[in-house]
Amino acid sequence: MSNLTDISIAPDRASVDVGPGLTWSSVYTYLIGFERTAVGGRISPIGVPGLTLGGGINFHGNQYGWAADNVLEYEVVLANGELAIANETSNTDLFWALKGGGSNFGIVTNFKLRTVPSSKVLAGIYTINGTEMEPLMSAVANYTAYNTDALSHILPLVEIVNQTTTIGLVLFYDSPTEAHPACLDEFFAIPATKSTVEFKTISDFVIERNTFSIPDINDVLFAGSIVGGGYDDVHTGVKQIHDTFYGKLPELYSAVPAEALEYISIGWQPLPQMWFEASQRVNPSGNALGLDPSKGLYIAWVGIVMWNDAQYDTAVADWVRSVTDAIDEATKAKGLYDPFKYMNDAAGFQDIFGGYGAENQKRLLEISRKYDPGRKFQTLMPGGFKIGV
Repeated sequence: MSNLTDISIAPDRASVDVGPGLTWSSVYTYLIGFERTAVGGRISPIGVPGLTLGGGINFHGNQYGWAADNVLEYEVVLANGELAIANETSNTDLFWALKGGGSNFGIVTNFKLRTVPSSKVLAGIYTINGTEMEPLMSAVANYTAYNTDALSHILPLVEIVNQTTTIGLVLFYDSPTEAHPACLDEFFAIPATKSTVEFKTISDFVIERNTFSIPDINDVLFAGSIVGGGYDDVHTGVKQIHDTFYGKLPELYSAVPAEALEYISIGWQPLPQMWFEASQRVNPSGNALGLDPSKGLYIAWVGIVMWNDAQYDTAVADWVRSVTDAIDEATKAKGLYDPFKYMNDAAGFQDIFGGYGAENQKRLLEISRKYDPGRKFQTLMPGGFKIGV
């Protein structure tokens, strides 16, 4: 699959055909020559298939929804070896299932992606002292509850390196000229220890963010979500996630030496109403993710642990299960828990498809059985979250 790296923009530049061997950095670098971009990954080494088949949180979600919503067509090799085209008029059930259903249905050999205009954007990492947690949580809650500017995107990451906490706030604004968007003012009002926020291409930004990726490291991501009705709910939810996570850290340090822990973080990813409105607008046929915007404002949270010694694999895994359960219980106690878990941030033990809702889970299983009656992708293909036999 890594050799399938063809990429070709359409004559009208409204779409691009992308091979599954490409990273998002490669896609962005190609498209910037046409002053276009695609709705995709936020770190350079992330591959096109994994992010897209898992839904795809992205910089442009408030404008265009999930990355999966912006796939116009899939070319798929089915379990019987046949090549199928899935789009809005052909194999429409498969088209829907691939938008969040993972690798349960076939091997995608080409993605036809919508492109959108892009030259430069305002983007960077706004680094804040770890003592500024309360202003940050208030700003995140305000942004999630009240922001109406769809050009913006944020990803606040509370990061621990060498037992020192800082806040790495990813800020993005889709404009080549607006240097001071009002929707980000509350974040900029928090004093920064460092900032790389400036005008740059998306390609340059995802490469900049690649410092987040450490080669040859042991790592695990784990995920969950909350949903609430407004500022108070969001603020309570992010505080519960943060406080529970931090409250469990002594258990991790008692099981794993500090020098073996390279990086620990917890982050909050707002999915406000405008995200779902954009999703419905660009992809009226829907996706498989099963989120219900009538419930309110979503936050998809993500935890990360990176460590440098495999002898602590079991200790880290046990702690991750424990802290995930603790966060879920804490948010349930506040009436804010939601079962959705973003596939691309989730740990292997987590129930992804149950979080999509019973109806979507049943539909995905039926579609999987239709296109793979021998269950090859459930029993022979390694990796990925399985829908079941």
